[in-house]
Order: sequence, then C-alpha cells, then structure tokens
Amino acid sequence: MKRAAIYARFSTELQHERSIEDQVAVCRNYAERNDLEIGGVYDDRARSGASMYGRDGLLRLLDAARDGAFEVILIEALDRLSRDQEDLAGIWKRLNFLGVELRAVHEGTADQIQIGVRGLLGSLFLTDLAHKVRRGMQGVVRDGRHAGGRAYGYRPVAGKPGELEIVEPEAAIVRRIFHDYVGGKTPREIAHALNKEGVRPPRGVNWTPSTINGNKKRHHGIILNELYAGVVVWNRVRMIKDPDTGRRVSRSNPPEEWKRAEAPHLTIVAKDLFEAAQQRKAERTFDAPQKQRKAKFLLSGLLKCGCCGGGLSMKDRDHGRVRVHCSTMREAGTCSNRKIFDEIEKAVLAGLQQHLKAPKLLKEFVRTYQGERERLAAEKVRQRGKLENRLAEVQRSLDRMWSDYEAERVPVDVLGPRMKEAQAQKLALIAELETQPEPEKIVSLHPAALRHYEELVGRLGGVFGQGVTPDNEETAEKIRELVAKVIVRPSEEGLKIELQGRLALLMGAPNVYPNMRIAASGGSVVAEEGFEPPTQGL
Repeated sequence: MKRAAIYARFSTELQHERSIEDQVAVCRNYAERNDLEIGGVYDDRARSGASMYGRDGLLRLLDAARDGAFEVILIEALDRLSRDQEDLAGIWKRLNFLGVELRAVHEGTADQIQIGVRGLLGSLFLTDLAHKVRRGMQGVVRDGRHAGGRAYGYRPVAGKPGELEIVEPEAAIVRRIFHDYVGGKTPREIAHALNKEGVRPPRGVNWTPSTINGNKKRHHGIILNELYAGVVVWNRVRMIKDPDTGRRVSRSNPPEEWKRAEAPHLTIVAKDLFEAAQQRKAERTFDAPQKQRKAKFLLSGLLKCGCCGGGLSMKDRDHGRVRVHCSTMREAGTCSNRKIFDEIEKAVLAGLQQHLKAPKLLKEFVRTYQGERERLAAEKVRQRGKLENRLAEVQRSLDRMWSDYEAERVPVDVLGPRMKEAQAQKLALIAELETQPEPEKIVSLHPAALRHYEELVGRLGGVFGQGVTPDNEETAEKIRELVAKVIVRPSEEGLKIELQGRLALLMGAPNVYPNMRIAASGGSVVAEEGFEPPTQGL
C-alpha cells in the first residue's frame, strides 16, 4: 500500500469553507478505491492559484515530499495545485524528480502532456477572468458609478455596489482646499493649516503637500481628482503580478486609455474653480529628472528625526556648514522638533571610526563569523547525511529483493515492478546527492585581514569634508550601504545621534554579523555597550 498525501485549495473568501472538506472527502474516497494510505492533508484557504506565494500549505506539502513522507499526492483537479503554467510545470518536474506520483481524481495520473495542457487552460482561464472583470468595471463607469476605492469626500451607498454619496463635512474641506490653492496658497501651507486645526486626512495621520498635490503621472491627489468636478475616471493604472515575488504591482496607463463618464450628482467643486486649479498647477509643474539624483552628501537620505521618524533635509548653509531640519515639520507642521542641526556627518564619522575599531566589536565580529560559518556547515552535513541514510536504506531493500529473486522465493512478476520502483528511487537520491555541496572547511580570519580592516576605517575622517565628489563617490556608496539610518534627537546638550547599520556589508556577507548601534551626545558620538543578535532580513 502506497503512502499518499491530499492537497486541497479554494480561491477566495467568497467561497465556502466546506470546499476544502468536500475536496478532501473526494480524495479519500479515491484513496480507498485505489489502495492508498493517507498520511497527511495539506490545504490553502482563500488563496489564489495564480501564484505559489503565500500558500503555506503547498510549501509544506513540497517540503514533506522532499523528506520522502509519501509516494503519491492526491488532488481533486490539477488547477487546485496551480493555474500558472510555469508553477504547475515546475511543481510536477520537482515531484517527478523525487519519485512522487501526482494524481488528480478527475484527470488521472499527471504526465507531461497533461501538465502542459492543464497549465495552458489554467492561464487562459485567469486571462479570460481578468477580461470579464474589466468589462464589468467598464459597465460600472458607464453607469456613472465609481469603480475604484474610497475617495475623500464620498462614502459608498449601502446595498448599491459602485454608488457613492457626498459626505458634506469632507466635501467642505475639499472646497476649502481648492479655494485656498487657487487663491495662491501652496499645498504645504494648506497642509499646515489643516493639521493645526486637527482635520483628519484621507489616510494616515497627517495632511502632507503630496496629499493635496498628488501625482501628475498617476493622476491622483485632491487637486487632480476629476471626481470632484463630476467626472468618473477609470483605468488610470493596471495591476500586474511580479513573477519573482507574487505581489501585485501597479503600472500607469497612458491617458488615451483612461475611461471617463459624467457623474454630475457627485460634483463637489464647480467646473470653473476646478479648471482654475488645474491651470495653476500646470504653471507650477516641472518635469522631474528621469535619472535618480546622486547623493550630494555622505548621509543624504539617511538622516531621520528621532521625534517623528520623518526624514531630515537640508535647510541652508552657514559659513560652509550644511544645516538640516525635520522634513515633517517643514511639510506638515506636526513635528515638535524645530531645531536646526549641523556638523552631523562629522560626528557620525568620528563615532563610526571609534565604534568599528573597538576591541569588543572586533572580538564579537570574529566570534560571530566563526559561529555562523560552523552553523551553515553543520546544516549542510545534516542534509547530506539524511540523503545518504535514505540511499543506504533503498540499497539494502534492493539487495534483499535480489536475494529473494536468486532463491526464487518471490515470483518475477511480483518482484520486477518493486525492484524497478526502488531503482528509480535510488537514481533520484544519487542525483539529489550530486547537487548537494561538499561540507565546507571552516577557515579562521587571518590577523592581517583585521589589520587591513582597521587601516581602512582609520581613513574615513578626512575623506568627506567637501561632500560626495567623483573622487570619493565609490567610497561613499560603500559607507551608505553600511549605514541603514541615522536617527537625530534634540537634547539639552545639542543633539543625540543613534546610528543603525549593517556591519556585515563591510565584508560582503549579509545575514551573518550583528547590527551595530552608535549613540552621540552634544555632537560627539560614542559606542554603546553590548551587541544586538543578527536580525533576519537585514
């Protein structure tokens, strides 16, 4: 009797939970009829078959298959496994390599042709479904209803999908924003005033200039939203799935593909006022550079306000010294940190040197390096040992069957298929063993490498006096990779700095070494006691 596992899935929360139980029941009935022993049930509830990402049940199933927990996987139909051509073919290919048979109750044992056909049909189904959804949304827009999410100033009408009604208190804020903007106020000034009065923003905690200004390319933001003028606009963006992450990513559509429909009952702002706002915005708009600007200073974009978490940006220069202040305070007026700082880069570099050359840190650096290398090597040895033990077990089974054959204790027609199956398992295990890397030799860090490290750290001080230049640009990028963020807090002495970064990137080995933290007081930076353990994902 072969060991089998059942996998079941349903797509959305709108489907009934019993869909899983019904699929499992169908598979159990099939197992009873075909002499299969069920050893486990794996499921994914409310998970799309368009991607493998986020499907923990499927991933556990594949892990169990690699561990040899069963010889057969039962599913109601192949589209329960995946509707994506690439994913379905990849799953079948790996199961075939592992010697695990894939059976669908309504379609039989999967083979190469069936996988190709079912994968194609699944992909066509998803494409056709997307077209039908878009057709339905176009109908919603033609009827003057709203096909998108919630818009500030409106709320959905209960029981009437796509229909909106005006929320008068929010509509009054929208009219005020348009009047202030056309009257000459900047989005920053409008946001400051709304935050000072405690007006709730459309989302988040505070109003910001971008909430009002919006994005010209994506056509969102208070000023650009044509819904306030009684026009529903749809198809400004499309959603596509990133094949590497499985996440939906929005892409802007060209304006000629946008769909518009009149909805006079949703008008909040008069046409002439809306057009006047668009004219002023067009006069104030400039095209942003196509290429990302390079950092002018070593810590550009890395400075964070310790009071609100927002960024610090350059305010001005004072006798050559760059002065910075809180961007949230400037843009939204909601941060209490109104101090202006200078000489931050000098203090950070001094503290960075002091911290990176601290004997405790070097000792911890070496200890953590050795421990992690040993852990990784031991993991490889365990995996290889598991495969070797399984291979030895299969070989012993083959030897016993050969002895039975020579002694004529078992008929050839019974023994032949069993030997063929065991031989296939043996070949699969040998192939998997060949892909396993050999156990690594643990090499200690040479003292010369540490001395070279100290020399490089000692040169940091005088390199960035004039900001980032072509001569030090490469070095600056290395330092910027090392530093995750610099948190600046005002204090009675002047300022306190906390530097967070990744020491691992100095040696090009992320996920191995501990994070570092540096604290500063009154413009000088000192290393804190103790070290953080390695943080997952940093």
